[in-house]
Amino acid sequence: MAASASEPTHDVIVIGGGPVGENAAQYAIQGSDRTAAIVEAELVGGECSYWACMPSKALLVPAAVRSLAQHMPGLGEQAPLDVDAVLARRDAFTSGWDDAGQVAWAEGIGIEVVRGRARLAGERTVVVGDRTLVARHAVVLATGSVPTAPPIDGLADALPWGSRDATAMHEVPGSILVVGGGVVACEAATWLAALGARVTLAARGGLLARLEPEAGAAVERGLRDAGVDVRLHADVQRVRRAAPSDTGTGHVHGGAVTTTIDGVDLVTDEILVATGRRPATDDLGLEAVGLDAVAVDGRQRVAGVEGWLYAAGDVAGRWQLTHMGKHEARIAGEVIGRIAEGGHAHDVVGVDEDPLTQVVFTDPEVAAVGITHAEAEDAGIRVERVAIDLAVAGTSLARDDAGGTVIAVVDADRDVLVGATLVGHGVAELLHAATVAVAARVPIARLWHAVPAYPTASEIWLRVVEDLRTQRRAG
Repeated sequence: MAASASEPTHDVIVIGGGPVGENAAQYAIQGSDRTAAIVEAELVGGECSYWACMPSKALLVPAAVRSLAQHMPGLGEQAPLDVDAVLARRDAFTSGWDDAGQVAWAEGIGIEVVRGRARLAGERTVVVGDRTLVARHAVVLATGSVPTAPPIDGLADALPWGSRDATAMHEVPGSILVVGGGVVACEAATWLAALGARVTLAARGGLLARLEPEAGAAVERGLRDAGVDVRLHADVQRVRRAAPSDTGTGHVHGGAVTTTIDGVDLVTDEILVATGRRPATDDLGLEAVGLDAVAVDGRQRVAGVEGWLYAAGDVAGRWQLTHMGKHEARIAGEVIGRIAEGGHAHDVVGVDEDPLTQVVFTDPEVAAVGITHAEAEDAGIRVERVAIDLAVAGTSLARDDAGGTVIAVVDADRDVLVGATLVGHGVAELLHAATVAVAARVPIARLWHAVPAYPTASEIWLRVVEDLRTQRRAG
């Protein structure tokens, strides 16, 4: 495709102003006189800041703190959560859905914020309304993803909640059906129940199916203990919403939702659909540059376009996690900057073998890095697996009833950790030690010399290595 005849307006143009887009723009221009623009149709800061990670965790943390207090003698009987206070704290973390602070940050480091919906219109060319932007060096796609919904009879007409409706709610429903068994569904069910809703969760399969089986089983138990009606391998067949009703006080409430699950009707105030997301490429103008989909290499360069188009985050199709998308964005930005200075893309280490990290902030938490036992076997790895109780002195001191599990997946031929999953209370902060071991390919023999302080939860890693050594001697 011929280059645009227009003069460049910026060195780098990023479509999408969420955390991924912000990181891509920042890394592409930092330490230089290069210029960048971020094009955002909604709020700068994106899904994570206003409708996903931050508000969701703001709703989950009070429930986790209360749960910890309930398992600590001497703290007395715990009162119910103050819903108004929890929602107000959520609002503070979203800045009241005002992106002025994010815009000020971008402009403060030399990034122009352009409001509107962007479309690719040719090589290095982006159209936003009646304005045409042309990049000297690169365009980065960072448009994220959009939710998907299963083809259930009557679902669309019932006006179901999506994840945005749930995290931005201003009134806790009396009862709600959560459809889905993944991270969003499990976390939403956790905080909705903690805030007083009667929650039913219906999953087509099990919970957290992509993780180790112990993770889904533990989260299921935690949800049931919290009063959630968990229905696994459920067939959601039909949804109907009654007409809205006027309370006579000036407030109109939506009609009750009747959902047929496995042939039996369930009536709730609301229904939340959390069944997955897909890359946000609708009306992005891919056809203008000869593409019908986005695929990237390890340095985030889009396949089928010569040297100027990059993608990072959910739209790139590799992961759907903010921190992993930001990692991709930093690599894309570094590559763009290196090439702009006369270097080469291969001067930057790509993401090809970087381990996936993730945390599910349920009760108990699930933290995982790398690959599961099943994934390792599918990859042809000769696997050694360790599964031990989480209880060590540090975890027992931190919480009574500190049960949980640590699963380690080891490549026996290379003697390195390739995956780890922790299930228990507060395990998120234990994850990075495993991440360093997996990413750096630290030999197990060397890990035995990484001495954990006593009494801390980190002692669990010594127990993992010792158990592995015992298995090997027995074998």
